Amino acid sequence: MQTSEARRTHWLNWIGVVALLFLFGMQAVIVAQEAKAKPAATPASPAAQYVGADTCKTCHEDVFNHMQQTPHYKMKYLGKAETGQPGVGVDCEACHGPGSAHVEGGGDVTKIINFKKLSTAQASERCLSCHASGKAQQHFAQSVHATNDVGCLSCHSVHHAAEPRKLLVKNSQLDLCYSCHTTQKAQFSMPFRHRINEGLLTCTDCHNPHGTTIPRQLETSAGDQQVCYKCHTDKQGPFVFEHVPVRTEGCTSCHMPHGSSNPRMLRVSQVNLLCLQCHTVTANNNIPGIPSFHNQAQKYQACTLCHTRIHGSNFNEFFFK
Repeated sequence: MQTSEARRTHWLNWIGVVALLFLFGMQAVIVAQEAKAKPAATPASPAAQYVGADTCKTCHEDVFNHMQQTPHYKMKYLGKAETGQPGVGVDCEACHGPGSAHVEGGGDVTKIINFKKLSTAQASERCLSCHASGKAQQHFAQSVHATNDVGCLSCHSVHHAAEPRKLLVKNSQLDLCYSCHTTQKAQFSMPFRHRINEGLLTCTDCHNPHGTTIPRQLETSAGDQQVCYKCHTDKQGPFVFEHVPVRTEGCTSCHMPHGSSNPRMLRVSQVNLLCLQCHTVTANNNIPGIPSFHNQAQKYQACTLCHTRIHGSNFNEFFFK
């Protein structure tokens, strides 16, 4: 008969075996899910060989002629004049893969990488095989665009880019952004707005369409400060006496960044109503309340008549001039 110690050892061994089996099973499930989630590659035929862009030109002359005007094609010959050596060779097969099987098959589209047959993620993966290391594109995989099935080819066209072809975009930047961001399009038509429609600013002055590490794909100014400070440098500080919302919540705690029906692109129509959202009649959470002599009569309805340095001051804790 087994002793109690032997029985306990026996059961502990069985528990260990069951735990190991469970862990192996969970690992197999995770691996299977990752394989299912990862877009399947669509490689060209493994037996295919590179045939050169001149061979592609025999059938795709129109596309080839357009490609000659793009940065991709010009990159092929970068440095040749100075060194006698070709550049990195970004031409047809750099994106579509080796084309010999496609040619031998009489133009069989199943024997070459056909971007029309790829998912958005698969097509973007091809582009990012070169562009992922670029500063502007390094966060694209985590961007709002990528997570909403907007890929590289949603905005860019390698073969038929609009003029100028430097960025290979399908249309003007403004038209591309407005095609999805209709709410912002309406805001830029309001009486008080940033002058996007007039061409004084562009969307990418504030946003990086390929993604950033901060919300709304915003760019940052020097020192990783708010992008607003790129233009509004006098509001940046640092100040001896800071207005807390400016530092903690940012400019959008008071202003509409794209456009507003209120002067200075404020969120509400009157300055005092904006201030009263925090500065109530009684003090709250260490926020100063309204003094007793501020009776909200007409002369007190614009707080900034007295508190002129509302973004911050180096001289007065109440933001007087």
